[in-house]
Amino acid sequence: MPGNERTLLTQAQMAAGVEALAKSILEANAGAESLALVGVFTRGVPLAKRIAAEIGRLGGPKVFVGTIDITQYRDDLNTFQMVPKLEGSDIGFEIDDLTVVLCDEVIYTGRSVRAALDELLNFGRPKRVQLAVLVDRCGRELPVQPDFSALKVSLGPGERVAVRFEEVDGQDACTVQTQTSTR
Repeated sequence: MPGNERTLLTQAQMAAGVEALAKSILEANAGAESLALVGVFTRGVPLAKRIAAEIGRLGGPKVFVGTIDITQYRDDLNTFQMVPKLEGSDIGFEIDDLTVVLCDEVIYTGRSVRAALDELLNFGRPKRVQLAVLVDRCGRELPVQPDFSALKVSLGPGERVAVRFEEVDGQDACTVQTQTSTR
């Protein structure tokens, strides 16, 4: 592993975190007949699918899984050197009066969650929206907090959380990357 990267969660700890998220979601939604898990592109999608599989394994309610693309709702597109590929949202079920759990790998400023809510509400009016993240990185710019998180961390300037999933990146890993200064 490069000197500017350190492990935050091992593959086994990531799996345990997904299991803990599923259990917390089930506990918070006891008695629900169904739930919807909506993953935010890119790495919120495998997280949502893994949580849904775990809820199924635990004998939970029917789970609908969808994906949401927030590209058009980002307020920082002008800062990108290359605009992210538009994936398009795929929510093939009615969300009206349904508990929807937005899933993203990391929450930091809260801006991605705001964008995801904007896109989600184009599909209907959920009964309730909850937020599940693998890593809660402290440092909000907006008053948005996750309902469920596997790990909470505070990092210094120049550090960022990098989550990789087998389905997207070819491996499971959760690391802290430190940018090297060029002074």
